[in-house]
Amino acid sequence: MEHRNLGATGLKTSVAGLGCNNFGRRCDARITAAIVERALGLGVTFFDTADVYGPRGLSEEYLGQALEGHRHQVVLASKVGSPMGDDPLSTGASRRHIVDACRDSLRRLRTDYIDLYQIHFPDPHTPIEETMRALDDLVRAGHVRYIGCSNFPAWQVVEAQWTARAFHGAKLVSTQDQYSLLDRRVERELTPVCEKYGLSLIPYYPLASGLLTGKYRQGEPLPAGTRLALSGPNASRFLTDRNWQVVEAVRRFAESAGRPMVEIALAWLATRPAVDVVIAGATSPEQVEQNVRALEWKMTADEAQEVERITARRD
Repeated sequence: MEHRNLGATGLKTSVAGLGCNNFGRRCDARITAAIVERALGLGVTFFDTADVYGPRGLSEEYLGQALEGHRHQVVLASKVGSPMGDDPLSTGASRRHIVDACRDSLRRLRTDYIDLYQIHFPDPHTPIEETMRALDDLVRAGHVRYIGCSNFPAWQVVEAQWTARAFHGAKLVSTQDQYSLLDRRVERELTPVCEKYGLSLIPYYPLASGLLTGKYRQGEPLPAGTRLALSGPNASRFLTDRNWQVVEAVRRFAESAGRPMVEIALAWLATRPAVDVVIAGATSPEQVEQNVRALEWKMTADEAQEVERITARRD
């Protein structure tokens, strides 16, 4: 398993990360434990969850149970900011909510520190200085080691970094965003920001909810039990004509290269600027192994350039 530094820090992480959003949803405690055990056995050290996964923290609970005895061998990442209740105090990036949510996450995860604590979404109702000072206090108290963000546009990442710099506080070390061969919007502005400020870009939905696995065919029913089949109307945002064109192009390239589509999609991401870890979810130990094997394959520069060419937008 290849390890890289997370952004400009000295924190080492496996290139293959495990997204834990299925825990507590499609995976019960027993399956979660089996998935985590297999990931650890394959050398995965980066585990990414959020307080809202589960629902209401169940992913953190199951992950905390599964990591008992292995806590200091992994990089544990979680997120804060999504609604955890119906009242207005149970959401956002205010000092009150961040501090309370971090306490609750630590309890559910059965740990006294979180390696990477990320703001899940921008909070337009809270000044960024309040958010960054609260995160800095958690770092100084030892409850959090590093801080990051998720789903922030490039300008807000820059604003957060300069705000932290102004009061000599902890700065963001990573940003987690949707990124795949089917969604490359981050390359326009966010990737250059990450390179400039030394942030790690952590892709989520690297397989576009499974569309890049090869299990789906245009014009055919979605396979029962798959993520897109369970997404209902939300699946339509992935099942566009343009995406099907890219999927078919990747399928043909994979066949010519003698590689599964999963390997093409994940290995390509590992070649991208600022990407240090790629997180993919799993609902079985077999899926974890598939994802890890995909990221163990090193795509050459020529192969990456060809994938770039065949998937480039033409509109």
